[in-house]
Amino acid sequence: MLVSMKEILEHANKNSYAVAAPNVVTELDTRAFIEAAEELNAPLILDFAYGMHPDIHFLGKICTMLAEQSSVPIAVNFDHGADKKYILEAIQSGFTSVMVDRSSLPFEDNVREVKEIVDIAHNIGISVEAELGHVGQANNYENDRNAALTSVEEAKEFVKRTDVDCLAVAIGTAHGAYPKGFKPEIDFKRLKEIKDALPDLPLVLHGSSGTDLDSLRKVCSMGINKVNIANDVCRGAVDGLKNADLEGSGAYDVYRAAREGAKKVLMEMIEVYGSVNKAFDVKPKGLCTGMTSMEEK
Repeated sequence: MLVSMKEILEHANKNSYAVAAPNVVTELDTRAFIEAAEELNAPLILDFAYGMHPDIHFLGKICTMLAEQSSVPIAVNFDHGADKKYILEAIQSGFTSVMVDRSSLPFEDNVREVKEIVDIAHNIGISVEAELGHVGQANNYENDRNAALTSVEEAKEFVKRTDVDCLAVAIGTAHGAYPKGFKPEIDFKRLKEIKDALPDLPLVLHGSSGTDLDSLRKVCSMGINKVNIANDVCRGAVDGLKNADLEGSGAYDVYRAAREGAKKVLMEMIEVYGSVNKAFDVKPKGLCTGMTSMEEK
């Protein structure tokens, strides 16, 4: 069932769990992730980053068609939109939500550019995610970790002025793979303060790969309602290939092995995030967008 990300995250916020948001690159991993969600009866958000596939319209159509046919609620989100042109292309491609990433800009510029997209997107039923503070790169963690953590007061002002549907916060994680010996240090106190200030707003964790499972479970119980995951599921695909008997079966098994490896990791993470059996019923709105509205079981 294709739904807006706003609907999924409002349900997650109300019921204190987080939804997996794996980055998709092909039809193969898209199908694998949807299968994982269906087998665990969990909602799902498919994240797509521009440049990961040569044709956003083609992959967007695949994602939305597969979501429409699924037995669980699924949103299709454009991840880290750094160019207005690309964001508009995602909307034209059927994405039900877009992320406007202006987190590297000064506060006022971030507000202005996010608000511009919010005004466009909300008029056509599209959800909007933004980022405040800046989630850096894991390979530069010593410098990036404390460089731009999210300010509680700025978060309150930002949400008030932009009307975003969810907010990615910088609380100590980073994108990508951490150098050997490094593990992210989560600022749980900062997360609690942000959530206390914005209790009705779903919060998003970027850069979750490499974070210990206990910390992930904790943040998902404290107000994180969407967890982006990319590196860990890619690593799962690599492990699937390493463990496959490609000599015995021949190279024909290569795609299944990678697919199953990535799916296995995502299923493990869905349990960690607390979204097993959290799928909810939806009923048609009758809108021309073809999107649906949720009705809790």
